[in-house]
Amino acid sequence: MEPPMDPSGGEQEPGAVRLLDLPWEDVLLPHVLSRVPLRQLLWLQRVSRAFRALVQLHLARLRRFDAAQVGPQIPRAALAWLLRDAEGLQELALAPCHEWLSDEDLVPVLARNPQLRSVALAGCGQLSRRALGALAEGCPRLQRLSLAHCDWVDGLALRGLADRCPALEELDLTACRQLKDEAIVYLAQRRGAGLRNLSLAVNANVGDTAVQELARNCPELQHLDLTGCLRVGSDGIRTLAEYCPALRSLRVRHCHHVAEPSLSRLRKRGVDIDVEPPLHQALVLLQDMVGFAPFVNLQV
Repeated sequence: MEPPMDPSGGEQEPGAVRLLDLPWEDVLLPHVLSRVPLRQLLWLQRVSRAFRALVQLHLARLRRFDAAQVGPQIPRAALAWLLRDAEGLQELALAPCHEWLSDEDLVPVLARNPQLRSVALAGCGQLSRRALGALAEGCPRLQRLSLAHCDWVDGLALRGLADRCPALEELDLTACRQLKDEAIVYLAQRRGAGLRNLSLAVNANVGDTAVQELARNCPELQHLDLTGCLRVGSDGIRTLAEYCPALRSLRVRHCHHVAEPSLSRLRKRGVDIDVEPPLHQALVLLQDMVGFAPFVNLQV
């Protein structure tokens, strides 16, 4: 009589314990599959029907899904299979799907996962206002959202987000170039009390009006990125220094209208600023030119 076959197709040794004989709920799911990268799960589910069922049960219980764990590029069919049974996600990151991710791909996932607290859609340029509306409407616990380099995000889309996401704390709007001061003002007035991290980098339409309104309405703001916001000037920075006691870091590189006197008050408070004071810049330049830095008493 031939020895029985195990699920992988090989012969089973007499008395051997197969992996799938271990308790799924108590051992395999919490202690084995939870440590297997998503990319490997795609291969594992091909071994047998039993392994496929085990992987599907694990995927249905996922709390965090990052498409980057699958690879730099993930096919639409693979994403659909990985997320088809997930109904308890709290974190969702889909940046590797940016070339093809559409409303039709994303909206059903959002509808099945109302507990989402963190969503990263950086670079997903094929989405539209409909996807953001579904996120705001269906995920009231949302705390962190990245929409960096999503050119489709406009003032109307941001208003819907501000109206329906009371728990929002972190928002990345880097290079959302359709946004203007009016949209940021509305965001500050509606959700400023809870905002802690905000990026408006690389947006030439954002100026002092938006920054001043953020300062007056965001007392808990800790990190603000204004890199490349060419219309931001010293008036906005002075208002930040006055109204944002919790501020810990400020990015103002390439903000050519921000002068050092407006930054000095923040520097004295220990705020991390990504541009050096003029004297330090001059010393670095001199060192590059002559090969050494002269001694300068900075306390004078």
